[in-house]
Amino acid sequence: MSEDRNPESSPARVVKDEAEWRAKLSPEQYHVTREAGTERAFTGRYWDTKTKGVYRCVCCGAALFSSEHKYDSGSGWPSFTQPEAPGAVVTRTDASHGMVRTEILCQRCDAHLGHSFNDGPAPTGVRFCINSASLELDEAED
Repeated sequence: MSEDRNPESSPARVVKDEAEWRAKLSPEQYHVTREAGTERAFTGRYWDTKTKGVYRCVCCGAALFSSEHKYDSGSGWPSFTQPEAPGAVVTRTDASHGMVRTEILCQRCDAHLGHSFNDGPAPTGVRFCINSASLELDEAED
């Protein structure tokens, strides 16, 4: 399914049918993560959050991004320079909506998270533009 999935290093897969996902997720979360939807810019709960912690997949709980790599891209969505760990997310080409983009998915459950762009800051030069609806912030202890 994904261009850079390495099955030998993949954590345990999470697979549910449509009814199970609908029962677990809010309508917005389902639309974003299971139907590759998007939330409007500047409306998601994490676009401007400065709280420290780990952003987890709302579907399966996998650690996806760290607040240490979050920055204000001005796009209106939470943006990160890199995933929490190598292999936390996978990519595939998205040719929908009349453009070609790189779609970002959760490695464990294939939840649609957002897209990546090559206009980010150092050190990676990549902007992981992620929907708040696909994330759950696990706040760090002080």
